[in-house]
Amino acid sequence: MRIITMTPFLLLLGLLGSCASPPRLAQVDEALRRPANTAVAVDLQICRSDLLDTRLVAAQSQRRADAADAALASVAARPVDPGPPARGNSLYSVRFEFGSARVDISAEDGRLLVEAARAAPLVVLRGRTDGDHDSLADSRIARERATAVRDYLVSVGVEPSRIRTTHQPAGDHVADNTGVAGRALNRRVEIEIYRAPPMALSQEALR
Repeated sequence: MRIITMTPFLLLLGLLGSCASPPRLAQVDEALRRPANTAVAVDLQICRSDLLDTRLVAAQSQRRADAADAALASVAARPVDPGPPARGNSLYSVRFEFGSARVDISAEDGRLLVEAARAAPLVVLRGRTDGDHDSLADSRIARERATAVRDYLVSVGVEPSRIRTTHQPAGDHVADNTGVAGRALNRRVEIEIYRAPPMALSQEALR
């Protein structure tokens, strides 16, 4: 009787059988497991994001503060030009002979007056007399004197729309009206040259 050794064949079958069986699952250490979506983990991530944003904003604010300090230092070191002093309104006077409305201005006075009037946004003329009380004659001569000065200014190039005229037949004297010299000074047209147009006051300012 012949005995056949099957050992290699059986070993091969055993190996094939072991390969067909599914692998065992990996074991997880429960002590090391850390849930990703727990409330604590979410809050921690939010805190980290807020902290990063705060650091970025702080850095940007610091850069802006440094730039502002540099600009202020540059301005402070720069000499300031105060410019010419502010000039107020100018007042000129044109004198008249008794009962006359003829304008008689010297060349030098005329040059200064015309130069200022041409550059002014507003010129106000006030005709005066040496009268002690209102009368039709004094009112007429005061008005004619203001008109004569206006015509003179227009003839030398002052814009008519910037000239305003008014007159007062008596009073508002600048000198003693009882003497000849004082009365000569009172027969005049006052010319007020405005450097800037007057501002109308609101009702609130008048209260």
